[in-house]
Amino acid sequence: MKRIVLSGLVLCSGLMVQAQSIDKIICTDKVTEIEKVLSADDMQGRRAFTPGIDKASGYIESQFKKIGLETFNGAKDYKQEFAMTESKRTSLEVTIDGKSIDAGSMISFSYQPEVLFTEDSPIAVVNIRAGDAFGPKFYEYYQSDKNLLVLVDESFRKILPNIQHMGQMASNPGKNTVVFVFGPTEATHYSIKATNTITTNKLNNVVGVLKGRSKPNEYVIFSGHYDHLGVGSPAEGEPHDATDSIYNGANDDAAGTTGVILLAEYFKKMNNNARSIIFTTFVAEELGGYGSKYFSKQLDPAQVMAMFNLEMIGTESKWGKKSAYITGFDKSNMGEILQKNLEGSPFKFHPDPYPEQQLFYRSDNATLARQGVPAHTISTSKMDSEPNYHKASDEIETLDMDNMTEIIKAIAISSSTIISGKDTPTRVDTTKLK
Repeated sequence: MKRIVLSGLVLCSGLMVQAQSIDKIICTDKVTEIEKVLSADDMQGRRAFTPGIDKASGYIESQFKKIGLETFNGAKDYKQEFAMTESKRTSLEVTIDGKSIDAGSMISFSYQPEVLFTEDSPIAVVNIRAGDAFGPKFYEYYQSDKNLLVLVDESFRKILPNIQHMGQMASNPGKNTVVFVFGPTEATHYSIKATNTITTNKLNNVVGVLKGRSKPNEYVIFSGHYDHLGVGSPAEGEPHDATDSIYNGANDDAAGTTGVILLAEYFKKMNNNARSIIFTTFVAEELGGYGSKYFSKQLDPAQVMAMFNLEMIGTESKWGKKSAYITGFDKSNMGEILQKNLEGSPFKFHPDPYPEQQLFYRSDNATLARQGVPAHTISTSKMDSEPNYHKASDEIETLDMDNMTEIIKAIAISSSTIISGKDTPTRVDTTKLK
């Protein structure tokens, strides 16, 4: 009897210590301190391939070092580097059946310095016809590994400006060329000449590890992306105010990165994680999720038990304070586990209320989810009415720091049984993904 009472006292004492610790570690002052640094003007909007992204990386690295995280797979530092190749079109000349195509009616995608096609050195000619579903057809051809001349019906011309804004960047570029021409429906004789400037530069995720005490080969991931749109980026956002051209990205996604750093500090100080925890901040999410794609290739997905991706948690959700939603809620039982661990708390996790936006597929959780990992994004962003999304006005003054603190605490508490190995979320059924 005495032993049972003592165990109960120890358990209660442990819970009290945990509660006291989380309030000291994950507090509004610390949340604000980190958020201010990441969303400051001197970060220059944290656009990939700019000094601002390097400065942001350096800050996150310093935080991981201060916390005492290990590097990933014995790396020399917290940087997880990978190469990105960018292609910038310098010239494009297309003639079809004796008629020169004007520059405003065509666009090419190629990673070749020089391109030359004629009917004597052929390129496959395909069509997007009136009445076709443009989006699926466009991406089918855009992602093809073949040389293609795509003739697009005139009825789709209004879409052309959106395509012409597309950048061209890849981590593993193909050797093919795809040219879209709007207007012509046939091409018996043709000539295509193009030149491109090809450059390769390095980017890096920032990755730290807290080794598991009893299940070190089972991993739980906490992630967010630390890049944003940079300075004066109306192509991705909106025409900007000349007096404020910095896209600070306070909510998108300095908020998520702040959460990752504080979760790392919290779990390090608890020092009782059975499973290994990987804390990672991704680069190039805004360019197409290239950082998370590279990161995912460095892991055996069977060893990843869960992924918590934090994306835009700085504003109130549609349900108000102390609430958030989980994308792909029905694709595993992870959300149910999290909510069970919050019983008695005023905090509530909800299924994604914006299914038409396909958010489950649009953030850094998607790559691992497609490999069966219960990988979900936690967010509060009102995607049907978020006033500062991808705008220069996404600044720290628009965030609710107290509520953001409660969200990060809720993630820490709700993930506890997954961290301890008590609960393992069901896998995502990849046959049911789009």
